[in-house]
Amino acid sequence: MKSLINKINKILISKFGVPNRNAAEMDPVDVLIATILSQNTTDKNSYKAYKNLKANFKNWNEVASAKQKTIEQNIRIGGLAKQKAKSIKIILNELLKQKGKVTLDYLKKLPNDEVVSELVKFNGVGVKTASCVLLFSLNRDVCPVDTHVHRTANRIGLVKTKSPEKTFELLNKNLPAGAAHSFHTNLIKLGRDICKSGRPLCTICPLFKICTYAEKNMHSISKVTKNDFLLLDNV
Repeated sequence: MKSLINKINKILISKFGVPNRNAAEMDPVDVLIATILSQNTTDKNSYKAYKNLKANFKNWNEVASAKQKTIEQNIRIGGLAKQKAKSIKIILNELLKQKGKVTLDYLKKLPNDEVVSELVKFNGVGVKTASCVLLFSLNRDVCPVDTHVHRTANRIGLVKTKSPEKTFELLNKNLPAGAAHSFHTNLIKLGRDICKSGRPLCTICPLFKICTYAEKNMHSISKVTKNDFLLLDNV
């Protein structure tokens, strides 16, 4: 599987480019809250919700002491405001209780599996959210698995799994060193733009020749470009 992941990663980079990455590590609490806000909404709306919190509160301690309704009002644009506000408030207050301040810096010294174990103890935090903290804040070589990564990995034939958690386990056991960020980010782009849930645009997919999906959408086959096939032949 490792060689196939490496091949797919190179093809997706050829198609979409190398994803941008902030040179400086983001604070773990920032990433955790931002990822919670991103659940079941668009990037645009979750970013607005996150910016509202940052603009209207001095710090996470102030968010922790705010009324849940106030937090809800600030993040409403991101959807599921009541549920997310409750989770955020519980997490922030639990950190205050445990550490005396809102911080996740203690995670930096822990191995990946212990970081995941620590984070999933919190209300509203699953493996995907925990792995986002690992990748985007702690700079670990870990590939988070959301619905897009789970769907595309199964369709391509990398895994045959029924849950994102199992996909996460298998992918990360076989992930080539240094591939996590580009592989994760470009698979999401593939899932959003081409390998869509309801009607995948298989004929313009750069992975068309190696994808094992049995229900390929073969309409407008002429849309596959010569360059798309060359990408596969040259990798």
